[in-house]
Amino acid sequence: MDQEVMEVNVAVAHEKIKKGAILLDVRELEEIEMLAFDVERQILIPVSELSVKHSELPIDREIIVGCHSGNRSLRMTRFLMDQNFNNVYNMKGGIRDWMEQGLPVKWEE
Repeated sequence: MDQEVMEVNVAVAHEKIKKGAILLDVRELEEIEMLAFDVERQILIPVSELSVKHSELPIDREIIVGCHSGNRSLRMTRFLMDQNFNNVYNMKGGIRDWMEQGLPVKWEE
């Protein structure tokens, strides 16, 4: 029985993170080094490592999964739901929309 993936836009994601949700950035490390979300509570686990590292995530916290555009994060949100994470959301639009909305980022000068 497939559950529907819960999705939020970047503005809602930012509010949830400010209120205690964790941002899980699933982009590869090279991408994150060039441009990163600038939020307090974030965990960096690339897509390539999530299948072995998902047990490091707190199952009792709200998790917002983000990537560049929302495609990888959608797959990883579904994966986490299959691992019994019930409070997990895909961030639609990823860091691309995040930047367009003027939300905080860090990048290599």
